[in-house]
This record gives sequence, C-alpha cells and structure tokens, in this order.
Amino acid sequence: MIVVKVGGSEGINYEAVAKDAASLWKEGQRLVLVHGGSSETNKIALALGHPPQFLTHPGGMTSRLTDRRTLEIFEMVYCGLVNKRIVELLQKEGVNAIGLSGLDGRIFEGKRKEAVKYVENGKIKIHRGDYTGSVERVNIGLLTMLLEAGYLPVLTPPAVSYQGEAINTDGDTAASMLAVSLKAEALLLLSNIPGLLANFPDESSLIREIPASRVNDPEYMAVAQGRMKKKVLGAVEAVQGGVGRVIFGDARIEEPIRRALEGAGTVVR
Repeated sequence: MIVVKVGGSEGINYEAVAKDAASLWKEGQRLVLVHGGSSETNKIALALGHPPQFLTHPGGMTSRLTDRRTLEIFEMVYCGLVNKRIVELLQKEGVNAIGLSGLDGRIFEGKRKEAVKYVENGKIKIHRGDYTGSVERVNIGLLTMLLEAGYLPVLTPPAVSYQGEAINTDGDTAASMLAVSLKAEALLLLSNIPGLLANFPDESSLIREIPASRVNDPEYMAVAQGRMKKKVLGAVEAVQGGVGRVIFGDARIEEPIRRALEGAGTVVR
C-alpha cells in the first residue's frame, strides 16, 4: 500500500499523476490518492471578491485564514473542481476511482481549533472563529471497504470536527496520518518542485536523503522554511509511525509516482 499526496500549486501535471496511478493500480499496486487545490482556490476566491488571507504563526509556518465564506469556497474547489477532475482522469484510464472529502464518512476527523496564534508586526496575536483543525483519526474501515471492493479512493480536505463541523486541515498532515493508519510502505508528497532544495529555487541543489533521526540538524531546518518545514516534520512523524519511507517528488514530470518510488526526489527514512 502506498499513499500519494498531490499538491495544489501551479504546474502540477494531474494527467501524468492519474495515468501513472492507473498504470500501477492495474499492475496490482494498492494506493490511495490525497490532493490539494490551493492555487485554484486562490483564483476563485479572488474572482468571488473574497481574496485569500494567510496567517504567519510564531514557529514561522503559515496557514490560510478560514472564515465560513472561505471554507465554502475551499469546499467548492477542493471537493468539486479538483477532486472530480482527478476522478475523471482516472476513469478515463479505466480505473474505478471514487472521490471523497475527509468530511464524508468522517474519513478525516479531528478537533477544531478554538484559537490560532499568529504574528503581526512582531507581536503575537490570537485569532478566533477559524474553521481549522488537525486530523487525529482516520476512518480506515470505510477506506478498507472501498479498496476491497475495487475502488481507488481520491481524498481531499476538509476534515470533520468531533462536533460535525467542516474544518480546513493541512493535506500533507492528513496524508501522513492516513499513511500511518494504513501501515503504508511509502508516502509520496508530490509538488511543483523536485524535492527539498538546499538553495531554493535552484533545482540542482536537491537534497537526496534526510535521515529521520537528523531532521532537526541545522543543515536541514535552515532550508525547510514555511510550508516545507511542516512537510518535513510530517514526513518524520510518518516514518516514526511505521511508514517505510517518505518521498518528496516532482508532480510536473511524466510517471511522477514511479520516478519517486525509484528514488527521484528527497527521501526521508
């Protein structure tokens, strides 16, 4: 079993991802796809007159400010446009894919945050009323049932809170929790860069491997800034949780899943 998380930034080759996933599926490789949709969400939010806003947290990471209107736009794009685009591509390749959000069947479940700390003009402030949270439980029973029935699950945030509210959640973290819960042999995090870069955006500075035991070394943390820091820490948690390896790969190329499994990209083990 492998879990493949496809990012939502500009430049993602969804056709190549779907074709590669379908080919592996037909060869007997069981897999689950998880995807994002940040770029499309930003475009549509702007078009609808509700531009995206982001918060920078004390640890240096950023997240989308998610009020109720933003959550609705988020659901429209992630659960509708992007999810069904990927399902359609897989169906064209002869794979019976089924698209679901973490809200459906409580696939991704967790606690809604009561407040979010962020930094503004050097001061730490508190934002309340955000529809965000972290995945703490995965409905493995539902996913196992779908996989055993021959369906390829295509999953996306939002998750659901314990009170039944839709909550925006980080897709990489959700994929990591999913990989641990499924006891996956590999978790692939595919995006619009070839892996972790020592000198971003110089793609020739690719870091080939990060031992999980050394992830907090200055040489790695110095280059894993912003969202990449969260990805790297999530990768380590997945490895520590029993996932064989986590690979940061390139979703712009042909055969992105196979290439990543063959070692192209950055491997955390």
